[in-house]
Amino acid sequence: MLIIRPCTESDLDDLLHISHVVGKGMTSMPADKQAWMDKITASAEAFDSQKAPQEISTYFMVLEDTETGHLAGTTAIYTGVGLSRPFYSYKISTLVNSSSDLGLIRQTRVLSLVNDYTGATEIGSLYLLPEYRKPGVGQFLSRARFLTLADFPERFGNQVIAELRGWQDENGRSPLWENLGKPFFDIEFQDAVNTAALKGTQFISDLMPKYPIYIDLLPDEAQAVIGKPHDSSAPALHMLKKEGFQFSGYVDLFDGGPSVQSETSQIHSVKSSQTGSFQIVSKLSETCERYLISNGDLDNYRVALAPALLQDDGSLLIEADVQTQLNVQTGQPIRYIRMNQASVKMPKAVAA
Repeated sequence: MLIIRPCTESDLDDLLHISHVVGKGMTSMPADKQAWMDKITASAEAFDSQKAPQEISTYFMVLEDTETGHLAGTTAIYTGVGLSRPFYSYKISTLVNSSSDLGLIRQTRVLSLVNDYTGATEIGSLYLLPEYRKPGVGQFLSRARFLTLADFPERFGNQVIAELRGWQDENGRSPLWENLGKPFFDIEFQDAVNTAALKGTQFISDLMPKYPIYIDLLPDEAQAVIGKPHDSSAPALHMLKKEGFQFSGYVDLFDGGPSVQSETSQIHSVKSSQTGSFQIVSKLSETCERYLISNGDLDNYRVALAPALLQDDGSLLIEADVQTQLNVQTGQPIRYIRMNQASVKMPKAVAA
């Protein structure tokens, strides 16, 4: 069975392995042992019910294959974006100029450096190892975060954002970075990503132009990838849009990947999730629908994807092994949503 749970120190080797497999451009998962230890520590504090919710928190979860004991993927929620260090984006906007002498009106798109998402909650760090990319698993990993938002609304902000990896070629080359970032920073794309992940974004405010950048002055290959997701992230973008996320013109500084946003209360899986009791049955029919089910226990949080049967009273019939993996006791409420969205091919990596 696959189960989603908070990461622990015992996951360190698997997490480092995943970082190496991810490849280029995922700033939240650098292949650095100390960075992972810091993230694991921060996540343990966030999932501690004895501690009051903090403005800045990391809820980092892993997908465990309980048969092997190894990790199959990762997913996370970050609160207080931009409060400890600036969270920069480019905002695409339009300037309108006119000339009465020539009788012309011209509209020009520009990129402006902004930090409009300060204080938002971000979902990110979504990755699934290739051997686990089967129908529904990627959706499970993505939608489980929305159950977490619904389970603990007091711990998350009213606005949720997601950054998608921008388009890169087969060699990990970012056309936007080559033509816009590199001329100002004189470092390679992956070096910039690593610097942002390990040292913060001060170098961006130090060296990046403060004035709007005219998109029409950029080479065609750079213009073409502004707001374009990585090929492997396009399915994830489609999934987020089905959840109610919208693109509002914000793109990543490094690779031009799109950022999407939604009010927490308007996310489809948050709105449609329900709470109820459960009953154990020895065996369910293979034709039963599958449900995402969470135990609602912050200190020992678990989310499972399993067949279940919804009763008229709002309770779920589940099998005994599901109860065991969720670590729930009889009488303990659970939260669930039906796995009724069309399965899509899981992206290689999603949010930075």
